[in-house]
Amino acid sequence: MQTTIRFRQGAGRPCLDFIRTLRHRGTADAVEELPDSEALAAWVRQCGPCPAEARQATAGLVRTAQELREAIHRLVGAARTGRTPDAETRARVNEAAAHALPVPALTSSGRLAWDAEDPVRAMLALVARDALDLVTSPALDRVRDCAGTSCGALFLDTSRPGTRRWCSMDTCGNRAKKEALRRRTGG
Repeated sequence: MQTTIRFRQGAGRPCLDFIRTLRHRGTADAVEELPDSEALAAWVRQCGPCPAEARQATAGLVRTAQELREAIHRLVGAARTGRTPDAETRARVNEAAAHALPVPALTSSGRLAWDAEDPVRAMLALVARDALDLVTSPALDRVRDCAGTSCGALFLDTSRPGTRRWCSMDTCGNRAKKEALRRRTGG
């Protein structure tokens, strides 16, 4: 079975990729990419080490995932500005981080396989732990807002000079360059 890539990755940290599941954040064109159990299970399959089925991503877990995503966004935002996040935000991320993680095992064929009793909660725990690590690490100074006018994504700038402007050169960067060319040429 071929997995269809439907969620953006490449922000540099799993927690930043997770935040991007609310596409075009802060604009009138915002799109919820985790609206239901099928979408949440697809996100876990694409982005996590353990496969998940839609029946494992209950409606309650969908809401939990959305609330965690927003808490992580607030946590990162507060940390970037030197503020202490509110108690509810800290509690939500800490609670998610406390769940069991996926467990690695070497198969008889010599491949690495991952298992979790609850793959959805395990993936949310991975993301929450990554967020806690990010906001307490020097890497936080390299988190940037995409310069794309309607993007709203955060990304980790791993460029040597630390001057990356777009979450993705293929999407936002390319769009900005095309707009600049149109302005210069009058087209």
